[in-house]
Amino acid sequence: MNTEMYQTPMEVAVYQLHNFSISFFSSLLGGDVVSVKLDNSASGASVVALDNKIEQAMDLVKNHLMYAVREEVEVLKEQIRELVEKNSQLERENTLLKTLASPEQLEKFQSRLSPEEPALKSEESKAPGGSAV
Repeated sequence: MNTEMYQTPMEVAVYQLHNFSISFFSSLLGGDVVSVKLDNSASGASVVALDNKIEQAMDLVKNHLMYAVREEVEVLKEQIRELVEKNSQLERENTLLKTLASPEQLEKFQSRLSPEEPALKSEESKAPGGSAV
């Protein structure tokens, strides 16, 4: 890097930052690294041109990321649709099984789901006329 033509550390830093930005975005986009040389006579125009190139590279990166995000959103929406469909199917099966099950079967099932409630349910079943099985 030829930095002798720059008079202040700030000019050197700007030059290095612009070169880094261009090479970074070029590598992201898979393109060739663009080399830009600034001279003192036209440094203002060169900086503007360089800024424009950096902005274009950033726009390309943004567009690429937006496209990737949109694709991922579509995949996730499809997964959500499949899960909602599966959930509905399981809810219908659950409702059907509940309607076909006897009260005793439902009670046994409920006792397996909640271990703290079996004592209460068995006491209720021992109430007058009930039998504990």
